Amino acid sequence: MKSGCILIVGLLVFPLLALGQDEPKDWSLSGYIKNMQTLIFFNDAYPDLRQGVLVDTFLQDNLIHNRLNFRWEMAEGLNLRADLRSRVFYGDLVKANPNYADAIDDVNNDYFDLSLVLLDENAWVAHTMIDRLYLEYFDGPWEVRLGRQRINWGISTVWNPNDIFNAFSFTDFDYEERPGSDALRVKYYTGFASSVELAVRMFDDFDEATVAGMWKFNTGTYDIQILGGYDRNFLVAGGGWAGNLDDAGLKGELTYFHPLEEEQNNAFAATAGIDYSFENSLYLNVGYLYNSSGSTNTSVTRLFEFELSARNLYPYRHAIFSQVSYPFTPLLNGGVALIYSPVDVHALFMNPTLTLSAAENWDIDFVGQVVFDKEERGYSSPLQAFFLRLKYSY
Repeated sequence: MKSGCILIVGLLVFPLLALGQDEPKDWSLSGYIKNMQTLIFFNDAYPDLRQGVLVDTFLQDNLIHNRLNFRWEMAEGLNLRADLRSRVFYGDLVKANPNYADAIDDVNNDYFDLSLVLLDENAWVAHTMIDRLYLEYFDGPWEVRLGRQRINWGISTVWNPNDIFNAFSFTDFDYEERPGSDALRVKYYTGFASSVELAVRMFDDFDEATVAGMWKFNTGTYDIQILGGYDRNFLVAGGGWAGNLDDAGLKGELTYFHPLEEEQNNAFAATAGIDYSFENSLYLNVGYLYNSSGSTNTSVTRLFEFELSARNLYPYRHAIFSQVSYPFTPLLNGGVALIYSPVDVHALFMNPTLTLSAAENWDIDFVGQVVFDKEERGYSSPLQAFFLRLKYSY
């Protein structure tokens, strides 16, 4: 923890000192600051811990989110990247959960603890963490990265079974950069559109390790990738593709996880999707996910709290995705995404969005997340969440 605190303090102080320099520099600093208001409505779905029942309620929350992206060209072919993510949470959700700070502090850390809870009082939690910190070395066809990085092996838009290092959730829209891993990645480019790479996540016990390799190549109009390795007591084999089907884009991934312990079950996840842009800029995207680890009857509220991994990318065994978006003006874009699971509870996730570019470097986003399912009370919506976000980039 001490090493993480020292790095955080250093990254907070250094940019403030460096911004005052006018000389030509081999480093850069960028980032953004966001403020997001959240309204959440629970319809007979919020747990009353005192009475042990589900109740109706309404919660209001707020998030201030600042990010600093630091790049330093240390020498020819040698770069340092260090990104600091700092957030202040306050409101009803924080007040209702006495363990809110601990839960936030556990998320997105990896082998090293590079995070710090700055404040944890009543309805306030302040938290900061380094979610990127790596050295990057280039030499001809070789590329080596060591440190906290995002190992992005996914191809598909919504679900990524190949993303065994850094699985992410479609519902977590406010984390555009996505999580990283403390790892070593070595990549060798064998051609213009082909490469081989090996990645190893840091570990103490081999049960916690992820070690895998990937081969990428091009054939016709398709980029193909094949991967294999070991992921926390599972042998892994998978692949993916991205290319064109006439004028449409066609992407897909599949991965099989074979357990090395008898008490564990094998897992298989596969997804495919097609997207198309019309001449008038209307955009359509449809896709499907099969998730062998998914349930057929759990409540749709599990969508926001299930244990996410490449072996379990969604709470349900089947999911159908559809999305439409359209730029009403050059500065205003709107759309809606739907995820329907044809299982016993008929779970439906609805995600309307509206984005306005208000001025240079300023964006305003409205996002909705409304869920429906069928249980004893019939088909209804147990939860509705609405977000209003103001973002300034620099």
